[in-house]
Amino acid sequence: MKKAVAVKKTGAKDADGAASKLIDGRIRELGDWRGEMLGRIRALIKDADPDVVEEWKWRGVPVWEHDGIICTGETYKAVVKLTFAKGAALDDPAGLFNSSLDGNVRRAIDIREGEKINEKALKALILAAVELNVSKTKKKPAKRSA
Repeated sequence: MKKAVAVKKTGAKDADGAASKLIDGRIRELGDWRGEMLGRIRALIKDADPDVVEEWKWRGVPVWEHDGIICTGETYKAVVKLTFAKGAALDDPAGLFNSSLDGNVRRAIDIREGEKINEKALKALILAAVELNVSKTKKKPAKRSA
């Protein structure tokens, strides 16, 4: 069983590269279209948010964070699933979300072999998720005593 590795942010890269190395390994291990797609998605996420933190959680799930989880990248036999932790709160004008549509919090994008990614729309969705996370971490002003 693989051990969960959480890596804290030091600049734009994880502390010792442990999570990034595990994600590299997953991409190589898949060795097919799913690995290529996961690698491509990963590159788009890093391009959209250079300050993203990569983590490895829940027995081998790549996770991208910025002031909270942005999304996860799961691989299954027929799909690569990109799940946005707070997807229900995000505008999706391009209609990328096509899975987990009934929940109150998460939304996902299932990508099948041969499908193309709308890179511009995906980057916009990633930035919207980052903006939402950052807005939730801003401290509220202290209340004044009367």
